[in-house]
Amino acid sequence: MLDDAWLRFQTRLAIRRGRVVTVVPHTGYGTTSWVRVLARVVRSDPRDSGSAGASRRPLPEGMRGWRNFTSAPVAHAAVQVTVAGEVHEVEADRGGVVDARIPAALTPGWHTVTLQSGESEAVEAPVLVVADDADFGLVSDIDDTVMVTALPRPFLAAWNTFVLNEHARTPTPGMAVLYERIVRSAPTAPVLYLSTGAWNVAPTLSRFLSRNLYPAGPKLLTDWGPTTDRWFRSGKEHKRSSLERLAQEFPGIKWLLVGDDGQHDVAIYSEFAQRHPENVRAIAIRQLSAGEAVLAGGRSSGGQPTPDVPWVYAPDGAGMSAQLEELGIIKPLLR
Repeated sequence: MLDDAWLRFQTRLAIRRGRVVTVVPHTGYGTTSWVRVLARVVRSDPRDSGSAGASRRPLPEGMRGWRNFTSAPVAHAAVQVTVAGEVHEVEADRGGVVDARIPAALTPGWHTVTLQSGESEAVEAPVLVVADDADFGLVSDIDDTVMVTALPRPFLAAWNTFVLNEHARTPTPGMAVLYERIVRSAPTAPVLYLSTGAWNVAPTLSRFLSRNLYPAGPKLLTDWGPTTDRWFRSGKEHKRSSLERLAQEFPGIKWLLVGDDGQHDVAIYSEFAQRHPENVRAIAIRQLSAGEAVLAGGRSSGGQPTPDVPWVYAPDGAGMSAQLEELGIIKPLLR
């Protein structure tokens, strides 16, 4: 197959250039009885990984743009994950992505797990453990929701991956303040970022969110490239399946789903709310400007009614904040 041939070519070229096996850690999440560990195993320049005597620096800060994208994945890599002092053996998929659910007894809050593959440097990944009594959480889209992309959809992935870094991205006005108000109103609420973006750009997205003061939280991204039956992976299916998984993993949590009225967020959130009204507190949709809507390929055609789930619409975080305050989802500001 074409994708297998490409992987073999990438691997041969990476080995010839002296690239070393490196684990790129991503933020995971879990409960007090298990954690979902996320990472990616690639062959990278030793200067990025801190190997071979190079100055030590975290890989997410070292690899940028096209280098994240072109690093050869290590298919089916064996990875040792240390959680609470216990070592677990897991295996990456054919794209080098580690997505493993591991049993562990942990207290609510932030923890650190350690990952290593073969002779690679050991790296640490943060994991958010959600409290057993948490009953509210936030799931947010990224492109055109927390950041303004202003690019035609056909070019968005390539631009974000090969050209742009986090300094050039523009945060959506008022959204970081809104999310901060949400977590202050519900301190145990997990915050997750659900995007059709590839794991390759996770380091850049993490730096953007941190630099613009968005709450820390796991990012649920997707692998890039062809599958066995199609050239490009389905972003809509990724979002649908991720939401279904969250409903199963956290049956007691009602989610605030935040997205935009370009692409498919409205329809996807509507479908999820119809299937799981007990897991949706409200749906908040950022209204794109006329120009943004054109670049996004038009506005969403809308979803089906959700009688038990309120919707709010606004062009920015301030407008959403006022409506969510009226719904009692966030606490009023002291004046």
